[in-house]
Amino acid sequence: MLLQKLGKNLLKNCGRYENLRKLVLVRTFTEQKMSVNGHDVTYVKTGKDISVDNLILLPGALGSPLSDFKPQLEKLPELLPNYTIIGFTPPGYGKNASEKRQFGLDFFERDALAALTLMQQLEINKFDVLGWSDGGITGMVLAGFHSFNVRRLVVWGANAYIHPDELKIYESIRDVSKWSEKMRKPMEEMYGKDGFPRLWGEWVDAICRFYKERDGNICKEHLEGITAPTLIVHGAKDPMIVPEHVPYLLNHIENSELFVFEEGKHNVHLRFAEEFNKLVAEFLQRDMAKVSQSHAKKN
Repeated sequence: MLLQKLGKNLLKNCGRYENLRKLVLVRTFTEQKMSVNGHDVTYVKTGKDISVDNLILLPGALGSPLSDFKPQLEKLPELLPNYTIIGFTPPGYGKNASEKRQFGLDFFERDALAALTLMQQLEINKFDVLGWSDGGITGMVLAGFHSFNVRRLVVWGANAYIHPDELKIYESIRDVSKWSEKMRKPMEEMYGKDGFPRLWGEWVDAICRFYKERDGNICKEHLEGITAPTLIVHGAKDPMIVPEHVPYLLNHIENSELFVFEEGKHNVHLRFAEEFNKLVAEFLQRDMAKVSQSHAKKN
């Protein structure tokens, strides 16, 4: 009887310890720094320490892995137990903000190269890509220009060009003092109350330049180079991009498919995190043996 009681208490304590361990793992992501192409780049690493299956997360405008992908960093390692997961912060964003962000008509290409170089310096040459908003554009550039390195691609809230109506959207959100405190506060904490509106204004100016100087083209020329199986996720109520971008991407990315969150907006991965994570995990693991064989043949 005593042994049974001790056994039950031990199991109970073990269960509590396991739950505590999971909480500690969830809450303690350490940003690491590496010099990439002459720039300081921070990143977060979770999942398996070393793996043949690797995934990089590319954040939205002014974002970082911890601001944009917390539900993915916390839960994807459970759904993708064989994966090493890297969260990337572009130069000039997040804790890299001590270095002035360099905007220009090639900033998506430069971010894509920085992401690729980071992975290579981590000795990862083949990987899957998840990109949200600006990160989705970076992901499409990366997959199109460096198709040898990208196995699978997932993008959402992303566009290959600027529609005239989107200029009005960008100008309507330029003044961050009109944002809700919930939306504004994390960025103010990251960049400061003066630094955030300044950097955001520079981003709006940079995006509008694509329309004024390149007829709206952001990365159309890279889409035809994408050979990786691609999942396009769309929030049907996304206020940031016009709906026509979805069929455009489907028609110009050869091996692509679509999933729509009917009640989703721009941040479907946060609002519907559990369903989104399961969707991504299923897509990335589908026919993985075939994908690995295909890349082995190219190698």
